[in-house]
Amino acid sequence: MESIQTVMNNVPTMTVAAQRAATAEATDTAFTVENLDFYYGSFHALKKINMEIQKNEITALIGPSGCGKSTFLRILNRMNDLEGNIRVEGRVCLEGVDIYKDIEPIVLRHRVGMVFQQPNPFPQSIYDNVAFGPRLQGITKPAELDRIVEESLTQASLWHEVKDRLKKSALSLSGGQQQRLCIARTLATKPEVILMDEPTSALDPISTAKIEELAMELREQYTIVIVTHNMQQAARISDKTAFFLMGDLVEFNQTTTIFSDPQEPKTADYINGRFG
Repeated sequence: MESIQTVMNNVPTMTVAAQRAATAEATDTAFTVENLDFYYGSFHALKKINMEIQKNEITALIGPSGCGKSTFLRILNRMNDLEGNIRVEGRVCLEGVDIYKDIEPIVLRHRVGMVFQQPNPFPQSIYDNVAFGPRLQGITKPAELDRIVEESLTQASLWHEVKDRLKKSALSLSGGQQQRLCIARTLATKPEVILMDEPTSALDPISTAKIEELAMELREQYTIVIVTHNMQQAARISDKTAFFLMGDLVEFNQTTTIFSDPQEPKTADYINGRFG
């Protein structure tokens, strides 16, 4: 994992906003994936994946453990690059621009934020957690940071719970609050896409419901891609669902179709609990 100092040293000279403007296309598609093959060393982890992820939708990735869904998610902001000894074939485009050829990784990770399975707030104050990304982007004026922190915490449905203790340690929050803080930290950098890797797997049912409600609110402004082992969750909140199995994309369709009338027998078997 890159250190904070390494990240700061590698912030590109072209601003995120400038690269976003330079690469943007007028399209309803956030990501276009064409003939994607992905390798960890000699292991063929993903095989000929083709998919279009639409803007302002929630796309759920489902499948048994080891099927490739989290690997696919991490490709979308090149987090797999940090693991070394990988190979990518095919094209992955953000608004028509190849993310492996024409967008710098640090800029990409500002545009495509990520929320992990376990809440991972920094051992800093609640305020500093949210302000971290904007500061990396060069924002230093206190009034501007104050505005971003309040706006991001409000979007994450956390502001009213923490507004009187912003200088307290983020580690003092409950697990559900920490996860919403991590979402606020992601929102503070103004991403276009939010990737969520099983964001509720470590949370209680009440906290899970809050995160699901939040995701459905956020899709009005953001594109969301979520990995989940909880098929009921996928059915509740997603617009489209992709079913992965052993590195193959078996079926990708409207969520209502996947769960009520799957077109592939393997999808039906998984949905009905015959394996996985």
